[in-house]
Amino acid sequence: MRPGPLQLSALPPLSLYVHLPWCLRKCPYCDFNSHEWRGDGAEAPLPEQRYLDALVADLDAALPLVWGRSVHSIFIGGGTPSLFSPATIDRLLGDLRARLKLVPECEITLEANPGTFERDRFRGYRAAGVTRLSVGVQSFNDVHLKALGRVHDRAQAIAAIEEAADAFDTFNLDLMYALPGQTPDELDADLTQALALAPPHLSVYHLTIEPNTYFAKFPPKVPEDDMAYDMLDRISERTAQRGLERYEISAYARAGHRCAHNLNYWQFGDYLGIGAGAHSKLSFAHRIVRQVRFREPRLYMDNALADRAVAQSDEVGISELPFEFMLNALRLKHGFTLAQFGERTGLAVTAIQRGLEDAERKGLIERDLARVWPTSRGLDFLSDLQAIFLPES
Repeated sequence: MRPGPLQLSALPPLSLYVHLPWCLRKCPYCDFNSHEWRGDGAEAPLPEQRYLDALVADLDAALPLVWGRSVHSIFIGGGTPSLFSPATIDRLLGDLRARLKLVPECEITLEANPGTFERDRFRGYRAAGVTRLSVGVQSFNDVHLKALGRVHDRAQAIAAIEEAADAFDTFNLDLMYALPGQTPDELDADLTQALALAPPHLSVYHLTIEPNTYFAKFPPKVPEDDMAYDMLDRISERTAQRGLERYEISAYARAGHRCAHNLNYWQFGDYLGIGAGAHSKLSFAHRIVRQVRFREPRLYMDNALADRAVAQSDEVGISELPFEFMLNALRLKHGFTLAQFGERTGLAVTAIQRGLEDAERKGLIERDLARVWPTSRGLDFLSDLQAIFLPES
């Protein structure tokens, strides 16, 4: 409650992100904080219990920052969280419930990889309290899966999605497009297989070459931009035909199946992140703070168990807030309300007025007296639209 530069009339919804950092193999396109598990030998188990002890210590130290606030969604991401056993996830969720006030319909998502899929494993996660799976398929083409470094094949992907559909009321299927050597017909085949499995939510991401990845050092040949745009048009067309509405630049869902956790990010809500390398964004009456945990898992565990999991904590400057808000909100097809901008940033609409005029003049947004939303052109050129709101140097 100490004095600060902002005047927030109310705090936004709060989500919790839990990072489980290990995976079987680091994918060549991945720039997330994920670490191949090698252990001390071929069969060495993950340090599940010590890591959970560290997560609980991390959360206990952070509780004063969110005391009294309800948690609307939980996302367990990675890495590959499905490397952790259902019993461990059960213990994790029990520890979270003992410390946090979860809303009655709290969405609890767990990321899963078909390469770690075992029959009845998904049911074990459901019994532990997970309400939604996010299954990282990426492709149903074995050649492309190998090029992407995935540890599963087409048959395992189909089996995992079928099991997810059987065990959960809602789930998310992740695909990627503009893959190395991918043709429009091959994308169509991936879409045909994905839609045949009737996912209530489909995320389709453009493969991007991120710095400090294997693909950045050894770039593969990917489709030209014009072909990638044609692929995106095809994705939008075919998902709409099957009743999946595009509600975010990369997300398509049936009514009632949007991802509440991701929506909170895009609407500039708050999130507490615990786990190796996890990020937090927390609002207070007079300031907004961002935190980052220690990235390397063993270093994180050592520090969290000593009550010092946070490696960096910074207050978001007033000049940065408009861009931070727009970076997220403009991903949404229906955009944001001007009232929401004021509530989430503590700033007057005049802070973005010049940018709005510029974006509207370029045909990247439309707006009325209450709401701003990106045009189809704005979604196609989202980076250009977001850049309009960068703080002046």
